[in-house]
Amino acid sequence: MEKDTHNRKILVTGAGGFIGGFIVEEALRRGYDTWAAVRATTSREFLTDERIHFIELDFTDYDALHDTIAKHVSEHGAWDAVVHNLGATKCTNYLDFERINFGYMRSLIEVLQDVDAMPGVFLLMSSLSVMGKGDEKGYTPFQASDVPSPDTRYGMSKLKAETYLQMHASEVPYTIFRCTGVYGPHERDYYLMLKSIKRGVDFGVGFKKQMLTFVYVKDLARAVIDAATQEPKRRAYFISETRGYTQQEFRRIASEVLGKRHVLPITCPIWLLKVVCTVASWWGTITMKPTTLNRDKFNILRQRNWLCDTADAKRDLGFEAQYDLRQGLTEAVDWYRQAHWL
Repeated sequence: MEKDTHNRKILVTGAGGFIGGFIVEEALRRGYDTWAAVRATTSREFLTDERIHFIELDFTDYDALHDTIAKHVSEHGAWDAVVHNLGATKCTNYLDFERINFGYMRSLIEVLQDVDAMPGVFLLMSSLSVMGKGDEKGYTPFQASDVPSPDTRYGMSKLKAETYLQMHASEVPYTIFRCTGVYGPHERDYYLMLKSIKRGVDFGVGFKKQMLTFVYVKDLARAVIDAATQEPKRRAYFISETRGYTQQEFRRIASEVLGKRHVLPITCPIWLLKVVCTVASWWGTITMKPTTLNRDKFNILRQRNWLCDTADAKRDLGFEAQYDLRQGLTEAVDWYRQAHWL
């Protein structure tokens, strides 16, 4: 059952990130009293609405985290919904994936329990990467009944967070979103692909067909707030546009949106990608700076099948993407141009 959001309070962690900013925006649009969890050093470039309440949460210090949340609850009351969007997608030290993607979530839940402020819904932003390698022969979409088998440290850390919630289902009223590739204004990874295509070159990986799936960030934010207004489902959902796209289809749509008539496709063999990612990982360790290409990213890029069945999300949450890839890219490219990124 959906709830009236008037005077309801929501906390969004990772609010300074690409997805977090859009979740905050959607929560405000729905009438939530919205709290954006940030660090002292977090950029607030896209968090400019005067209605936003900021709260600085230090997840590296459990006692400080506890004191800050306890003080907030005593002054403002508990949040009605918490969206845990904080996470790391690339790290120089792979142990950081578990520390951040699992450990920080566990700390937050333990604090909420200790101060008696468990929300009505705790929504975890997970990832399709928890599923690991899928069917790369018949390209059968991932099903809700499939057993997760992650082959990346990132995916393993997200699955560990999911498992923690499942083991504490009687105490934590959770819903989990396993998101596919999220794109839109402010995002930087897909932006680099668009920038390359605008310059006339599209880099692909592997010669075998690859099926990609996407969800536009505004569709995802809408789904998040929809779920936050409903009863907790205590299960995981795939969040994606219904259909998939080949690399060639992505290139064609992107080039048309960009107004680029001629684009040269360059395909990197899997073996060469592995070499590049290995070297990049080594360099990242030396420089102590996360690199876009690394051993984890290699397993993600070489995966051929990212199709997933979203029927359960439609049935239980009413989720259905309103943007297809062309519509989403058109809006995103318009923003990139206005922001002088393209």
